[in-house]
Amino acid sequence: MRRAIAGVVAGLLLGAAPPPEGDSHRDLEAVDGAAALATVKAWNARSLATLEAQPHFAEDRARAARLLADPAKIATPDAILGDQVLNLWQDAAHPRGLWRIADLAGFAAGRPHWRTLIDIGALGAAEHRKWVFKGAECLAPAYVRCMVALSDGGGDAVVEREFDLAAGRFVPGGFTLPEAKTSLAWAGPDALYVATEYGPGSMTRSGYARIAKLWRRGTPLAAATLVAEGEVGDVSEAVASYADGDRQWPMVVRGIDFYHRAASHIAPDGRLVASPLPRDAQIEDVLDGRVIASLKSAWQGHPAGAIVAYRIADLLAGRTPAVERVFTPTPRQATVSVAAGMGRLWIQYLDDVSGRLVGLARDPAGHWAGAPVALPDKATVHLLAAAGRSAIAFAEVEAMLQPPTLYAVRPDAAPAVVQALPARFDAAGMTVEQRFATSRDGTRVPYFLVRKPGAAPGPVPALIHAYGGFELPQTPAYLINEPYRSGPAGLFWVERGNAYVLADLRGGGEYGPAWHDAALREKRQNAYDDLYAVAEDLVRTGITARGRIAVSGRSNGGLMAGVAMTQRPDLFGAAVIGSPLLDMKRYSHLLAGASWIGEYGDPDVPADWAFIRRYAPYQNLVKGRRYPVPFLYTSTRDDRVHPGHARKFAARLQDYGDPFFYYEAIEGGHAAGVEPAQDALRAALVAAYLELELPHDGPARHIGPR
Repeated sequence: MRRAIAGVVAGLLLGAAPPPEGDSHRDLEAVDGAAALATVKAWNARSLATLEAQPHFAEDRARAARLLADPAKIATPDAILGDQVLNLWQDAAHPRGLWRIADLAGFAAGRPHWRTLIDIGALGAAEHRKWVFKGAECLAPAYVRCMVALSDGGGDAVVEREFDLAAGRFVPGGFTLPEAKTSLAWAGPDALYVATEYGPGSMTRSGYARIAKLWRRGTPLAAATLVAEGEVGDVSEAVASYADGDRQWPMVVRGIDFYHRAASHIAPDGRLVASPLPRDAQIEDVLDGRVIASLKSAWQGHPAGAIVAYRIADLLAGRTPAVERVFTPTPRQATVSVAAGMGRLWIQYLDDVSGRLVGLARDPAGHWAGAPVALPDKATVHLLAAAGRSAIAFAEVEAMLQPPTLYAVRPDAAPAVVQALPARFDAAGMTVEQRFATSRDGTRVPYFLVRKPGAAPGPVPALIHAYGGFELPQTPAYLINEPYRSGPAGLFWVERGNAYVLADLRGGGEYGPAWHDAALREKRQNAYDDLYAVAEDLVRTGITARGRIAVSGRSNGGLMAGVAMTQRPDLFGAAVIGSPLLDMKRYSHLLAGASWIGEYGDPDVPADWAFIRRYAPYQNLVKGRRYPVPFLYTSTRDDRVHPGHARKFAARLQDYGDPFFYYEAIEGGHAAGVEPAQDALRAALVAAYLELELPHDGPARHIGPR
């Protein structure tokens, strides 16, 4: 009965008279427009004045900065290059990071000797740029040269520069590419496959490269020869080269939409040979000459979610390759990541949202088998890297109350601890439970609940963090990293006697392709109904009460939080809306928005807009309705989700006389932060906001700045 009543309430809210379709705030889409920035600065100043004055703000900011800059953290293997390991290290002295290298054997033994390759902060200071390291593409099998990607301010667009690992410096006169959203791969020591901006007409509607070329050393980029060309309406044209022992297997991938792609192998003579995989399959890696791919839909007798393989040499020789079944998850499982090592395929998967890791080997008859690695249960497993010249891989394990531990895993051997972090907070009295709510259509929705039972009598304020999209699972992280993977606001919240929840909504990847498809396009409301079911379950079980629940999310999760605020103001008392999509009528025309049409639908198509319109937060704000006071945050330099979404939503709230908090960081890209100090500030702002709007000893106050 409770669920039926809630459904009626939601239906009434959805059916309320919508505001006019007109948009009077298009001027706020000018990212660096003088008027837009003046408005943003005024909102920032007003919000900061209130939040920084809260009792715990200074204490929280200082503690968050200490936690995030603490040098006692895992040195993760970002890549294994032959017998060496790469790592980007950030600490208080190097907030932008040190890109460094160590011997694999010493690293695996827990005694690495690091050699710094690039001090990112020092490089930026010398070149008067706000450099952010965005990764490197290194040439196998020698691993002497790399193409290093650097972003000025943290956006997705990067400058690419050739680097000599042995010499520890950029190559004078080496390959260099100007700022763009570039995809590249080595085509030998003196050539690159490059998909980048080549001038007018060379980019897709989504803002990514449309043309891939072969660029040879000593020639201008303009002289590069065509490899492949996509359509303007595609998402992107991308290139890749998979290291497999001493061999490279180059490919070009035409991204038709976010979930469909046409992959082709580049033969030694330059021919393009189409992969036999269905267009919604994802190529994961190459092992012993075989493509390893995950299936999103059933194909040739293999079920959706399965991992399959085929032999590349057969395809290049004109033969139809046999497709082998590598791994099949159960209905309660989902593959998360795959990495090929020396003769071994490592697969990270979820089992009812608990992390698992298995190493598989192929026998001569084409059968793949292996036993799960004995790692801690009821935790999150991150498969970090696998070695191509030795049978070793690395995995990190963490849980909400369990600090991260790095393991070296090998076939037929117990996992060995490489590095284990000490506890960073006192978890005494805290508990973690996995619970299940029942959604409106009867679907079982998992969530994790962290609290301190007995810390306070009766219902307490609750913070629900969720995402629900793009087949990305939400798995528990150590609490200092919750709820944004960049700030300890969740820890502060629980320590003060409140409840923190991580909800696993449909649309994510917690249970494989079917779980994602259940909230795709016209079925998106299922994800939001899942969120409301979790909130109502917390009320039903006495954890919290209506109006004392905050919803939190970033990016697609920011959309989710905006929807929750506008659809169910009866249920939520606060909303943390980070780097969000909110104007769903304009989203496909803003920056990379067109690339997400496969997820949401096309608002320019009337039939699609009919279902998008029902939940679009910007379009569903109604004057005179009492909403929870939101906290919106974004970054001016976010070149993925346009900051105009958050700006326009705030402006419409202002038009209607509704209070809100707003903070726009100048740099940080889509992550809305680059350095630990920036993440610490955001964590303290969120903590102050939550305490202000959902005080522990009373109902929501709704007192945001006007």
